[in-house]
Amino acid sequence: EAFNYKEEPDLDAALKRYFPEGIDIYFENVGGKMLDAVLLNMRVHGRIAVCGMISQYNNDKPEATHNLMYIIPKRVRMQGFIVTDFYHLYPKYLEMVIPRIKEGKITYVEDVAEGIESAPTALIGLFIGRNVGKQLVVVSRD
Repeated sequence: EAFNYKEEPDLDAALKRYFPEGIDIYFENVGGKMLDAVLLNMRVHGRIAVCGMISQYNNDKPEATHNLMYIIPKRVRMQGFIVTDFYHLYPKYLEMVIPRIKEGKITYVEDVAEGIESAPTALIGLFIGRNVGKQLVVVSRD
């Protein structure tokens, strides 16, 4: 399941609604209140791959994570994930994903900003959730 964390007034209640038996695997790229709610809803032996915490990047003082204590009784594994560790697998990934994109089995959304002058606004939009999908800036159509 998936939902827009910015549209949910109570993240804990949303997670219980969408994942009534708890969460086995969570890919963390939000942080803050979302991570706190996820920690409450993890299943025993759950796993969290942490690749980012975008809700914290522009804060002068990052929010504290209050529910880390739940990692212990639930025996949750939480590990950093950096894409550069897996660059060697990129050719194999392309072999797998390109046919599926061509078949329409995988679709994606692009949010296109036109012109180099729109780049600063597009970049700021990434951090406040203005874009939908992959943010692109087209410098020139030539």
